[in-house]
Amino acid sequence: MRSSKNTAVGTVIFVASLGYFVDIYDLLLFSIVRVPSLKALGLRGSSLTDTGIFLLNIQMIGLLVGGIFWGILGDKKGRLSVLFGSIFLYSIANLANGFAHSVETYSLCRFIAGFGLAGELGAGITLVAELMPKGKRGYATTIIASVGVFGAVIAFYVARIFDWRTAFFIGGGLGLSLLLLRVGLAESGMFGQAKEVAKTQGNFLALFRNRERFYKYARCILIGVPLWMVVGVLITLSPEFGKVLHVKGAVNAGAAVAWCYGGLVAGDIVSGVLSQLLKSRIKVVYLFLSAAALSIGAFLMADGISLSGFYFICAILGFSVGYWVIFMTIATEQFGTNIRATVTTTVPNFVRGAVVPLTLLFQVLKNLFHGSIIVAGALLALLCILLAFWSLSKMEETFTKELNYQEEW
Repeated sequence: MRSSKNTAVGTVIFVASLGYFVDIYDLLLFSIVRVPSLKALGLRGSSLTDTGIFLLNIQMIGLLVGGIFWGILGDKKGRLSVLFGSIFLYSIANLANGFAHSVETYSLCRFIAGFGLAGELGAGITLVAELMPKGKRGYATTIIASVGVFGAVIAFYVARIFDWRTAFFIGGGLGLSLLLLRVGLAESGMFGQAKEVAKTQGNFLALFRNRERFYKYARCILIGVPLWMVVGVLITLSPEFGKVLHVKGAVNAGAAVAWCYGGLVAGDIVSGVLSQLLKSRIKVVYLFLSAAALSIGAFLMADGISLSGFYFICAILGFSVGYWVIFMTIATEQFGTNIRATVTTTVPNFVRGAVVPLTLLFQVLKNLFHGSIIVAGALLALLCILLAFWSLSKMEETFTKELNYQEEW
């Protein structure tokens, strides 16, 4: 009996890991193939940049809307239905994106892909956290996140070997192949019990009706913002930072992303294992936030550095914000079973969506300080890091917390 249960849990971890792998592959693929794909559609000059930003924002809007939809569905209908429903949707969108011949079709595919991508990670983390013993939850979520973020590195190399349409086809094919593994997967027992006793499964608005519950929810989001500030601003704009810092060579954004996510893989593994050894999520995030502050400083002061040295700093940056797995686990463990999937699915997508206001604030700061992206980047990073430290100081340690309970409305 124990052997069959372990096999079932192992299969869930395997599928959730590969699902997140394809999730990150698709999420970063657009950033990597943005220029060649839009050039193939006939765009040039400023319209290339403007359309790229528009499509990225469309994808982020899809993530935000999808995060709420899939989260509520996960608490009402089950974690497995969301896990495979989201994989199916973003896989189809990927395949369709490969056939896009107009900006309108491209934007529709990006919205649907974003909508689909919003559900996979939250459902996978929630399901695994509820199936695993409390003392081993960190190991399982570490495997999921570590395998997942490696998808960004693969996306970079696939985009270098194949043309942009084929790269999207590969992503869609990988996702659809995961649906073959659906048979035999186990639903969370905690969800089954909660469904029987709770009348308000997946009540998203209930998060905002209680002040303390809302503050806890907001703090979960703020803890993860530094990660996407690094990826969405510093790494995405690495060619611009490279010019200002007089890096000895032309910085390639795709290469910077690959180096950063390579560091993220290592960071996720180290942070997950460290949390198990220290038996604490909070202490590990404190360590990584401190490392992030130092590595951001190194990035912004790397004047005259070699190109290889610059990419190495990108990897260090990625490692320092490689606490995504712990951040997700903290969010999962903070709330009861009847709202857990909603929280775990919406929190990372609100963090991803924070890229939009972060980039807008970056532009404002840049204009205030006479076009200096170094000052703007430093101030934005300082704000994000301080808010994350403050939020973390107010969080409950959840390493040994039992998850089989309900939120009272």
